[in-house]
Amino acid sequence: MAGKTKRSEASSSSRNSNSNHRAESVVVDYGKNRSTCGYCKSKARTSISHGLWAHSITINDYQDLLDRGWRRSGCFLYKPEMERTCCPAYTIRLKAGDFVHSKEQLRVSRRMQRFLDGTLEFKRPMESIQDPNASKDRRGRTNLGVSSSAPNNSEEKDGEEKTMCYLSDQVGKAIHSCSIVWEFPDIQFPKASVKKVLQAKRKLLAEGSEDLLYSSNVAFQIVATIRRYLPDKKEAHQGRQSGHIAEENGLSPKLIAEKLESSLHQLGNTPGLSVRACNGHLNFYSAMKPASSHGSAQVVNVSKGSAARSESKGCSLKNDHEYTQVKRQRLEIHLKRSSFDSEEFALYRRYQMMVHNDTPDHVTESSYRRFLVDTPLIFVPPTNDGTVPPCGFGSFHQQYVIDGKLVAVGVIDILPKCLSSKYLFWDPDFAFLSLGKYSALQEINWVKENQVHCPTLQYYYLGYYIHSCSKMRYKAAYCPSELLCPLRYQWVPFDISKPLLDRNKYAVLSDSAVFQDRDSSPLHLSEDAMEMQHDNIGQEESNEFLMYDEGMIEPEYESSDNESRLAYVDVENGDGGNVLIGLQENRVRFKDIKHAFGPAERSYLESQLSRYMKVVGEELAERMVYSIE
Repeated sequence: MAGKTKRSEASSSSRNSNSNHRAESVVVDYGKNRSTCGYCKSKARTSISHGLWAHSITINDYQDLLDRGWRRSGCFLYKPEMERTCCPAYTIRLKAGDFVHSKEQLRVSRRMQRFLDGTLEFKRPMESIQDPNASKDRRGRTNLGVSSSAPNNSEEKDGEEKTMCYLSDQVGKAIHSCSIVWEFPDIQFPKASVKKVLQAKRKLLAEGSEDLLYSSNVAFQIVATIRRYLPDKKEAHQGRQSGHIAEENGLSPKLIAEKLESSLHQLGNTPGLSVRACNGHLNFYSAMKPASSHGSAQVVNVSKGSAARSESKGCSLKNDHEYTQVKRQRLEIHLKRSSFDSEEFALYRRYQMMVHNDTPDHVTESSYRRFLVDTPLIFVPPTNDGTVPPCGFGSFHQQYVIDGKLVAVGVIDILPKCLSSKYLFWDPDFAFLSLGKYSALQEINWVKENQVHCPTLQYYYLGYYIHSCSKMRYKAAYCPSELLCPLRYQWVPFDISKPLLDRNKYAVLSDSAVFQDRDSSPLHLSEDAMEMQHDNIGQEESNEFLMYDEGMIEPEYESSDNESRLAYVDVENGDGGNVLIGLQENRVRFKDIKHAFGPAERSYLESQLSRYMKVVGEELAERMVYSIE
């Protein structure tokens, strides 16, 4: 009781002006914690060196915590105890201005553009899962968003494959017979290939094209082969271009296709099909109906350029206005402050059950709020002085909306130095768009664009990189990235860190200078090697940018008897005396009130505060409010 009286007296004498509700970080110490590892398949338990519950936290304080290896899940802040965890997690970041696209990332951007332009061929699932308990082995595998199949589909596909092989052989024979007439018997012509024309393409063609079944563009390949051959002939060196020579000799794609059509008619070996040539394409139609009212048709590969809409005799696409109405998609990206949204929750619930096989009782509104809506970050509104971006600083949800339909949500924190990506969930029906990779590219672009408004905003934080977990290595594909040294909190380029991590799961990355002394040339991963890493993530990798580290089980409190084995070198005063303590409306230094506690209480608090000071750092411990109420 005497201790409480002394503490009360010390509190009243130390009352300060912090009761005026100015922005400040207030945290509660959760001590050491343990939770099940979500990265490896073993039964090992992942140790968390320290956990904090944040009542509030300023954007500057959270930025500094990120730069010491902390992350947040809702209002819970956590930091792996790197030496003891089975899967050490290193904070990874990328300087947005230095970002270099890989081939795969460029493909993702182009695929999205083709989808929005209406030129991407894809199959939407015919049914979506409504029953989360549906068997994974159900026909059609609808739980993975794959369309269900009729029992005879495989037989039908086999028949089509045989037909295409047969037609390819027949076209090959026609090419051989025509090559003698063209007087190029020594040229090795390309192997003929006949492909099936998808229903989506047929709809883009003129009326009557529904009978078009197969097509070959081999005539274009033949012309390209001849043009490569012609420069070696004397005529090509007499001032004429090889393309003109080909045309003068009747060897344009259009004329070659017509000659092949004539040869196939002479062979007469396409039963049940009629053959037509149109502007270089060799088309095969069902013989049950006429090919078209004009007697010809054309397979057009629709693309963004004007060539896709070329007008040719007997071949026409639907008019541009109708094409735009039917095919073009509109993508909108909305940035909103973190708050509960029923549409977002419905998408999250569906995503968790279909992609991660969660059960309905684990995907509740309360768990969603705790995980992705609740935030301790104190919002900072935009300013006109060039220090804050137009959206402000804080926690946000970035919505991806296609033609009014919400298809993905990125949960992010926008801080003075970075955009920190926390989680992404998306509509399984749109998995073919690789929305995880696409959203990461958009977030990197967002950082670059907003540097105009806020010059300090330079980096993109991708969460944790776990070298020992193949599913988490994809983050290194966003390069040039760097990892945070878990001991000295220095940023080390990934290509220097990787050799150390190849040797040991846990490594003091700032010791890489020693490694480089032994091998003066740093390792530079080739793009192909990086792509191989990127693609070795399992079934989900190509479609998501998941922060698995955020899906932690609620931590269990662990006694602080065992001190951390990490030797943090930046803490000079280890007794916790300068830690800022919160007592109701008061803010005091522990050294100013420790005399108010009895010996046992004081010893316990000194131990707690010393460890807290080590994991958050001396500067933050003196700035953030450590609540003991």
